[in-house]
Amino acid sequence: MADAEPLKDLVCGMTVTEQSPHKLEHEGRPYYFCSAKCQGKFAASPLQHLAPKPPVESIPAVAGAIYTCPMHPEIRQDHPGNCPKCGMTLEPLIPELEEGENHELIDFQRRFWWTLPLTIVVTVLAMMGHRLNLFDMATQSWIELALSLPIVLWAGWPFFVRGWQSLVNRSPNMWTLISLGTGAAFVYSVVATVAPQVFPASFVSMGRVAVYFEAAAVIISLTLLGQLLELKARSQTSAAIRSLLGLSPKTARRIAADGSEDDVPLSHVHVGDVLRVRPGEKVPVDGVVVEGASAVDESMLTGEPLPITKRVGDKLIGATLNTSGALVMRSEKVGSATMLAQIVQMVAQAQRSKAPMQRMADLVAGYFVVAVVAIALATFLVWGFFGPEPSWVFGLINAVSVLIIACPCALGLATPMSIMVATGRGATQGVLFRDAAAIENLRKIDTLVIDKTGTLTEGRPAFDRAIPAAGFEADEVLRLAASLDQGSEHPLAETIVHAARERGMTLDKPENFDSGSGIGVKGQVAGCQIALGNTTLMQQIGVLVDSLLPQAEAMRAEGASVMHLAVDGKLMGLLAVSDPVKQSTPEALALLKAAGLRIVMATGDGLTTAKAVGARLGIEEVHGEVKPADKLQLIERLQKEGRTVAMAGDGINDAPALAKADVGIAMGTGTDVAMNSAQVTLVKGDLRGISIARALSVATVGNMKQNLMFAFLYNALGIPLAAGVLYPFTGWLLSPMIAALAMSLSSASVIFNALRLRRGKVLANREKS
Repeated sequence: MADAEPLKDLVCGMTVTEQSPHKLEHEGRPYYFCSAKCQGKFAASPLQHLAPKPPVESIPAVAGAIYTCPMHPEIRQDHPGNCPKCGMTLEPLIPELEEGENHELIDFQRRFWWTLPLTIVVTVLAMMGHRLNLFDMATQSWIELALSLPIVLWAGWPFFVRGWQSLVNRSPNMWTLISLGTGAAFVYSVVATVAPQVFPASFVSMGRVAVYFEAAAVIISLTLLGQLLELKARSQTSAAIRSLLGLSPKTARRIAADGSEDDVPLSHVHVGDVLRVRPGEKVPVDGVVVEGASAVDESMLTGEPLPITKRVGDKLIGATLNTSGALVMRSEKVGSATMLAQIVQMVAQAQRSKAPMQRMADLVAGYFVVAVVAIALATFLVWGFFGPEPSWVFGLINAVSVLIIACPCALGLATPMSIMVATGRGATQGVLFRDAAAIENLRKIDTLVIDKTGTLTEGRPAFDRAIPAAGFEADEVLRLAASLDQGSEHPLAETIVHAARERGMTLDKPENFDSGSGIGVKGQVAGCQIALGNTTLMQQIGVLVDSLLPQAEAMRAEGASVMHLAVDGKLMGLLAVSDPVKQSTPEALALLKAAGLRIVMATGDGLTTAKAVGARLGIEEVHGEVKPADKLQLIERLQKEGRTVAMAGDGINDAPALAKADVGIAMGTGTDVAMNSAQVTLVKGDLRGISIARALSVATVGNMKQNLMFAFLYNALGIPLAAGVLYPFTGWLLSPMIAALAMSLSSASVIFNALRLRRGKVLANREKS
């Protein structure tokens, strides 16, 4: 009877058994999974995972999509494929809202997990086989060959393809080195196993010619692991755009000419359509109010911390939140013309415009590859023509030794190891780095553009104070205002009510409550006619506000929003609501100024409020009422002036500038879009983390330079020795086994040096300097 087909986890593709504790029944059939995470994904959308998966070689194209290379943004085409320069799988320039499976990641996971046990067995045999005495050493070579074949020829096949493409396209890179090094070790070992008689007797040890299958296998497995980590990290770069795309509502409520209403998909909304936006709903597209009044929360897009009152004739921005009253609007911009769509485009363009950190390393590697290949070829020819017999065998062995010792393990680990350790160290101090470029560039910044709302300030309205008119008490002003505001859904009303309740005040129930004006609220409290709102409301009801005008202007100059309270037609007092500055902000700015940084504030809030906050914090350069595109232009202008710019912000309106800046710094207390667009996140939203991050950047870059020095030093010393330069003088030759050992030592030195970053002393010294 034929063996049953092995069970597969339909989510990740791993082999599972019926003993797996993660089991789920769907339509009467049991399915098994490797983990609870995979089981949960299947339960959420079983049809998606039951559908046939397209092969990796035929990844479906998305209609109208443009595909580009993560490492070479200049590569663009209208269909999926591989980058002609580096061989990486091309990605959509603008990702879809519903993220599909990453076929390259699934393919590499399959190759890695299926061959990892083989790599472990080959390595154990190579290191301990002679001690285990399971079989003679010649037989062991054949067993190692059989185990290594699927690792090299299947798991490592993508690397050989990329290495070949690098040669065809004349762009030598790390793939060239990896394919040459592993290929040389494998081919040499196959020859030593199949035809050991071609080697001189001096190369026979313990009954066989030494083989290096484990070197090729381990390099391929480690490279696959690195690719898995990179692919998962790269998938996060599009998270910001997907977060933005997810802000728009899926439908809009359209009002027909006959007055009937129906919900239609957002893609069916056209310019000129009349739409209804009910309380608690998002504004579907950009447009203008034609009926009604309400407070609209635009903070995620504009940075304005307080909801904006919208009346007939006022503009609305798609994806903002209608907090209270009902609105009827006429659409003016739809599809790609909306502000949200423009922000998406700006974020995508800014992300792709960044130069990959590895560009310089690839350039160096290109020359390094050419030099190594030239040295290996020269070694083979010189030994073949001028060496002792068997001269061509000596030439082959020494050429292989050159390629093995030049295998780029240490060079490949030099940067990633430092980055891995540094990101872990930063996380323990509340600083999250998104990519290596941020760590490299953060030490270079000389200008910090900083948002106000949620970055310098708390980002949420807080009750400031109540100022009574002559003959009244401040507490009574707050109590009456809060009593009236109990009937309002406006966020400012919630702030006032919360402040009164915190103080233990007893509130009266409002009657005849009216919030339809859009400029304030009116009602009856304890038999008195109460009105609370701006100066326009006071003028409408005939209440004079001149007696408290100086106090009102002074509070506005401090950045507060001011409301007037009138009782029975007479001004009773003022209430101020503001966005308080974070307690840590003054100390953080002092540290950054001491480090020589130029501080620039750019906020969507009003210019008067922005200047007031800037004056309080000692920030001389202030830009107020700026839109997302304005912030982006500010960053670009500073960069053209030769400045290295960091941007710190927390809102969706900051996303394009965060992505365009040399280093984007997001507040962990802000929106997901801001964090996904930025390269650095301050978990607690504390700006003092920037100083910590800069110190870590300096220490990490120094560590990376040391690692690169170790890597090149081993090659500089090992390659001549492997080529046999010292043979005429000392009789020394570097066998491939010693070359592999030297290669391992260079990698170990890089790893141990990178681990030094975990010690507090390294960072502390940098902070002091």
